[in-house]
Amino acid sequence: MWRQTMRMVWAAGALMLAGAWMAGPVRAAPACQNTGTFERWLEAFKQEAASQGISRQAISAALDGVTFDPSVVRRDRGQGVFQQSFLQFSERMTAAGRYQNGLKQIKANAALFTRIEQQTGVPPAVVAALWGLESDYGAYKGGTFSIIRAVATLAYDCRRSEFFRKQLFDAVRIVARGDLRPDEMIGNWAGELGPTQFTPSDYFKHGVDFDGDGRVDMIRSIPDALASAANLLKSFGWQRGQPWLQEVRVPTQMPWEQAGLDIQHPRSQWVRWGVTAAHGSLPADTLPASLVLPMGRNGPAFLAYPNFKAYTEWNAAFVYATTAAYFATRLAGAPVVGKGNAPVVVPTPDNVKELQRLLIAQKLLTGEADGRMGSVTRASVKQAQIKLGLPADSYPTPELIERLRGGR
Repeated sequence: MWRQTMRMVWAAGALMLAGAWMAGPVRAAPACQNTGTFERWLEAFKQEAASQGISRQAISAALDGVTFDPSVVRRDRGQGVFQQSFLQFSERMTAAGRYQNGLKQIKANAALFTRIEQQTGVPPAVVAALWGLESDYGAYKGGTFSIIRAVATLAYDCRRSEFFRKQLFDAVRIVARGDLRPDEMIGNWAGELGPTQFTPSDYFKHGVDFDGDGRVDMIRSIPDALASAANLLKSFGWQRGQPWLQEVRVPTQMPWEQAGLDIQHPRSQWVRWGVTAAHGSLPADTLPASLVLPMGRNGPAFLAYPNFKAYTEWNAAFVYATTAAYFATRLAGAPVVGKGNAPVVVPTPDNVKELQRLLIAQKLLTGEADGRMGSVTRASVKQAQIKLGLPADSYPTPELIERLRGGR
């Protein structure tokens, strides 16, 4: 439900968030315009699919009569769910009902989860958390959109055409392989389907026939859906027996510029800087970890271990990835996350627009002020904080905006 197929789109932004402060202004993606008709584009796509060896029968079954859906484009360009802060999003998405249901699902499907972990190394809590967030354990069916039509529309649209062209090729391959008929491929407007909301490419490349019926059916088969989710995480580099996220407490003073997913230090270094475990212990060993501050230095804090990368590969939206990893720790026995060291002022879209305009004026950001506090804007915030001598935790504060207003 919440993946929105943004992994490829936000990946570059996530890298800029981590390191763009070191050189030059951060650049936002330019706007685009569609050219040519959808019908002509679709005919050319069919020819290209055939040239890639996809059967003409499958191409015809999947794409004949497909039309452009303008509502999909409107939804794609109007997303705003991840404007919420980490605490706002995580408190809603991991509320008591979903948490309790997750524990029940792990218990009810214990044998299935055990077999999945044996084969992939991914623990039950990790798979169950994604299952819960994506579809509320299958209660959410993904929507009523034709996957083929939605993906074809987004492949034609100029904003993310390259990503969705690949998705459309693989959607047709799913039909050709006999996993699903086109009329069975019903789901999210962004092209995701099944209880774990897989994109067509992830479905085709990483789907698993775990119930042994001879096809990958991630819509009706819970074993296929859950094993496929674990298999996808494994493909992202999940390491058996290793942690993924740990809540920590941070001191009031430390080198905040060292926070960020692109920066890793041994746990012993974080301990030397005064980072402590929120619960349990934080060994001063050599295990690499990044300090994650989703709401800045005063909000909740986590150490993200190498397995956390699987979450950002699953969905590069920082708030979602952190929430999914945190929810898995909850299902694995961790307490509810703390609020942090001090109250955090969450910027409104209007605050973010003003901030972006100020950053543009300072030549620390290019593009338009859209009011979205995404990874690109956070990267330029870090750059501004370093320039102004403020704690460089990549999170905007009223003080930062005031300082930028004064040009100081």
